[in-house]
Amino acid sequence: MSEEKLVVADDMVVSLAYVLTVDGEELDSADASDPLEYLQGHSQIIPGLEQALAGMSVGDELDVVVEAVDAYGEYDEEEVDLIPLDAFPDDFDPTLGDDLQLRDTETGQVFNATVIEVLEDAIKVDFNHPLAGETLTFKVEITGLRPATKDELAHGHVHGADGHSH
Repeated sequence: MSEEKLVVADDMVVSLAYVLTVDGEELDSADASDPLEYLQGHSQIIPGLEQALAGMSVGDELDVVVEAVDAYGEYDEEEVDLIPLDAFPDDFDPTLGDDLQLRDTETGQVFNATVIEVLEDAIKVDFNHPLAGETLTFKVEITGLRPATKDELAHGHVHGADGHSH
């Protein structure tokens, strides 16, 4: 009796080797010796890529083009904000391109932002994801597949060999 072939499906732990390019420039990758591991169907990777991988088996390779709407969303001009410098500590010295983590003093929520302009008494920051509005191209290979454990399903993410998530 042959073993049923495992395929990428919800609640499967997928090991993925990939190269991510935007406009032909490589931005990120993981090779087969140290693949990305994620739990399919739990929104741990961008939706467009997760959908494209469904049904693939170990050893399968695919080129996937993910439009912005199925990746990090369209670029939103509303997500650019001016913040007065007096809202920061005195020793704050912003530089163009700095990545900041800003905490909402009312809700405590932390937001990532990039400094896009430094003015005399304020900084202009962009809360859009750096890849918002970009079409992403992935070259992927499935390097491993296994059913998730009960713990992984309960927690919604992959646990490493030592029982802790990465």
